Amino acid sequence: MTFTLTLFRHAKSSWDDSVPRDFDRPLNKRGEKAAITMGTWVKRNGLVFDHVVASPAVRVIDTIDQFVKGTGGRMDPHWDRRIYLASSATLMDVLRDQSDEHKNLLMVGHNPGMEDLVFDLCPDDGTSPLRDLVWEKYPTAAIARMELNIDHWADVERSCGQLTHFIRPRDLDPDLGPEDE
Repeated sequence: MTFTLTLFRHAKSSWDDSVPRDFDRPLNKRGEKAAITMGTWVKRNGLVFDHVVASPAVRVIDTIDQFVKGTGGRMDPHWDRRIYLASSATLMDVLRDQSDEHKNLLMVGHNPGMEDLVFDLCPDDGTSPLRDLVWEKYPTAAIARMELNIDHWADVERSCGQLTHFIRPRDLDPDLGPEDE
């Protein structure tokens, strides 16, 4: 049986905002645009999710709000504090706790855990140019989609996945590329 996992790194947040905690940082305008752009791409490509689990950090909440504008749909995320700045190992634990009734999961969170999770789930067999792009950089608002060869979420383990999509905002809109280019 195949389960699908889509990882969505939060969009670009504002370092200019004078919030007392990292947890409370909102998106900046560029991040808002990127999240909408990624939502539009998801809709156009027919990607579906039957469950969303996300970090409750403000920048993730804002990312989802903007993403939904692009998809034209709605989302009812399950907020899981463990995802906030989590390691790959912790993210795997979150995955293992998911109900098997959900076959297409969207996880929205932070780096470096998201990037490391791609590397842990998808083996480096030298044949994946998508994995090489993740290695280059997993920027804000990027989406990685994997098919996991498991029968239950509880079976998630290293090397159980195959990376099928990796899309960055700059792939869709050059204005959303690195600011120093």
